[in-house]
Amino acid sequence: MTKTPDDFPRFSLAHLPTPLLEMKRLRHALEKRANRELPRLFIKRDDCTGLASGGNKTRKLEFLIGEALAAGADTIITTGALQSNHARQTAAAAAAAGLSCVLVLFDSVPYRGHAYRSSGNLLLDRLLGAEVRIEEADADAGEVFRKLFREIEGRGGKPYFVPVGGSSAVGSLGYAAAYLEIADQLEVLSISNAALVHASSSGGTQAGLIAGAQIRPNGPAVIGINVYRADNHRMAEDIHALACKTAEILNVPLPELSAVTLEGGFLGERYGIPTEAMKEAVELTARTEGVLLDPVYTGKGMAGFLAKAVAGDYAKQDAAVFLHTGGMAGLFAYEGEF
Repeated sequence: MTKTPDDFPRFSLAHLPTPLLEMKRLRHALEKRANRELPRLFIKRDDCTGLASGGNKTRKLEFLIGEALAAGADTIITTGALQSNHARQTAAAAAAAGLSCVLVLFDSVPYRGHAYRSSGNLLLDRLLGAEVRIEEADADAGEVFRKLFREIEGRGGKPYFVPVGGSSAVGSLGYAAAYLEIADQLEVLSISNAALVHASSSGGTQAGLIAGAQIRPNGPAVIGINVYRADNHRMAEDIHALACKTAEILNVPLPELSAVTLEGGFLGERYGIPTEAMKEAVELTARTEGVLLDPVYTGKGMAGFLAKAVAGDYAKQDAAVFLHTGGMAGLFAYEGEF
């Protein structure tokens, strides 16, 4: 029997549904570049989920914290880069649920200065009461977490591990639910043929959206912009595997590999390193729509969204929707670029 995300343990954190807004001024600016009419452009404001400045991880954390509480955990452990949006939202979710939180952050993005190592998300992590442990990029992650689990269990605690980006089948339930929400909003607008574009990184958001499409066929086409890894094909395979695990716990048909559309070409040198296209996308979106993106995820994702719009990739669709997954706090760690 098919399940829905409502059938799983859930701890309420997000302000839902988030707005779906039309970007008329941005569309007009792009039409000047393309010298032709473009389909309607929308933005799904998941930066407005509300938890500690919002973002996509809040939806995932509703299910992850729900599972942790059901298991009797008292400490949440997660990991990411120094400016991890996921870590900031996890710290906030743990605080809201009355749980302790330990963030293991790896110093994995080179060439960054003082602001990157003290401001932005890192400042908020500490403000939210998380214990922040910083490791070198080449540290043995497995050994780091084994020691941490032994330490917490040794003092009588019960840890619960949340993977990078909340990207597990349980976490991805948040975006299976989001897909249904977006499909409902588009239906109200009488839009039946749309592209749903987002920055894809650890894979949980895209996997959840693909699993959601198995519940609600004929919804928007899911398109990921790779902002995370150079091995695009392998990353797509990993997203597919996670989408299948998510579909399996929902008891819906498993998606084909062809359901994973992952666009390369917008990552730049590597994860977390700015690109000129990202800077232009952040500035254009801010100055036409008053919407703030971030330099690591949504800025590069929007760069891909804009390039594909101008190239005519959405010409056969009635609308294209950019999923804003949050991260604005990261701007303060990249002040030199702006």
